[in-house]
Amino acid sequence: MDAMAQFLPLILIFAIMYLLLIRPQQKKMKAHQAMVEALRRGDQVVTQGGLIGKVSKVKDDGEIEVEIASGVKVRVVKSTIAQVLSKTEPAEG
Repeated sequence: MDAMAQFLPLILIFAIMYLLLIRPQQKKMKAHQAMVEALRRGDQVVTQGGLIGKVSKVKDDGEIEVEIASGVKVRVVKSTIAQVLSKTEPAEG
């Protein structure tokens, strides 16, 4: 019984760390993953490097092609997209 009383504060510290640090980080990662998976042609995005451009092609191998200026296209790893500024409407039909 005495040993359990000594470990109780340690267990509480781990529980608080999980609730305040680990769990919110996991939620943020899931939200980012969902945002990256929902990328499609025409979306305006910001990369982690600060480049703003429009998605011109979504590739299968974890890359997208982003047009950062008229006629200037760069290949970007999907996971480095920091934010989607504007979404395009899905094409009907």
